[in-house]
Amino acid sequence: MNDQHGTGLEPTELETARPGYSPIAPISHRPRVTDTDPKAARRAERQVASMFLLSMVFVVLFVVAFIAIDKTSVVYIPVLGVVGASNVALGFTFGVSVFLIGAGAIQWAKKLMPDVEVVQQRHDMVSEKSDENEAAANYERGKEESGFARYKIIRRTLIGALALFPIPLIVLLRDLWITPAGESPAELLSTTMWKDGMVIIPDIGYEAGKEGTAEELGIRPEDIPVGGLVSALPIEIGLLKSAKPNLIERGKASIILVRMDPSEIRSQQGEGWDYNGILAFSKICTHVGCPIALYERRTHHLLCPCHQSTFDLADSGDVVFGPAARRMPQLPIGINDEGLLVAKAPFADPVGPSFWERDLT
Repeated sequence: MNDQHGTGLEPTELETARPGYSPIAPISHRPRVTDTDPKAARRAERQVASMFLLSMVFVVLFVVAFIAIDKTSVVYIPVLGVVGASNVALGFTFGVSVFLIGAGAIQWAKKLMPDVEVVQQRHDMVSEKSDENEAAANYERGKEESGFARYKIIRRTLIGALALFPIPLIVLLRDLWITPAGESPAELLSTTMWKDGMVIIPDIGYEAGKEGTAEELGIRPEDIPVGGLVSALPIEIGLLKSAKPNLIERGKASIILVRMDPSEIRSQQGEGWDYNGILAFSKICTHVGCPIALYERRTHHLLCPCHQSTFDLADSGDVVFGPAARRMPQLPIGINDEGLLVAKAPFADPVGPSFWERDLT
């Protein structure tokens, strides 16, 4: 190794014997203003500290904007057009806060940390004890030269800026769920539209307000061959007049129908919950709620495409692989007087993913 700045490291015999070896000429170093002028150094210190302080101010402004600005208010911005005022304020304040931390760190490194060029030759990737000791000494020297201990104002403002930095991320968690008055997420996601006698219709893109009788829309057992899979919904989904509840209820009530030889069904979540080998399960994975429709006919396994949770539909929908912690909820089904597949009862288990507010016992 060859250090051109007096670290005491000289090239080894092995390195100098290598073909093409030539010593590297020293690099001239030009002192910065802050290296020679104490006033400039103090001015740079105040600049860096000011950036860290402003970063904290913008974090506070982020929280104020999140609370004070109506989510429905809009502003006009040239080129972008009309955009949400809350989104603009939150994006601007958080973005400036992050920028100021980065800009302050760059200013600190450029103006106050040592500005010395060091060149070393590549060496074998084997460390001697002396090298390890030297590395530890270099670390301690670098820690001292960085000025983290010496520049108290910078240290304190940086710690303050980094301490406040996670606050916007925590505040934004509130927007993951907006609970309607009088309802909790656990209550909303633990019930579906399914009830005794509700006709099952295929999920083929029905739109809100679609007209049609149960006989026209319903599924008959003979429509599903052995090994077949059909995505399905309760008939009310096709008759809703509002698009918004259609999307909400559609997500919770989506099911899949699979048909297998009755002799291959090893267990169910309730006695006689199938109809001639036709089984109905929720379509929503119990891990994080991804929709599932990947069915392997030979093994009767249902695979979630998101995180590979695998469920055995021939054995009560139990988990056989992956991160899901509970089985796929089964819907008891039968037929009505018109020969259409119907639900015999609501889901016994809550559908959808598990979360801390939900009681799954």
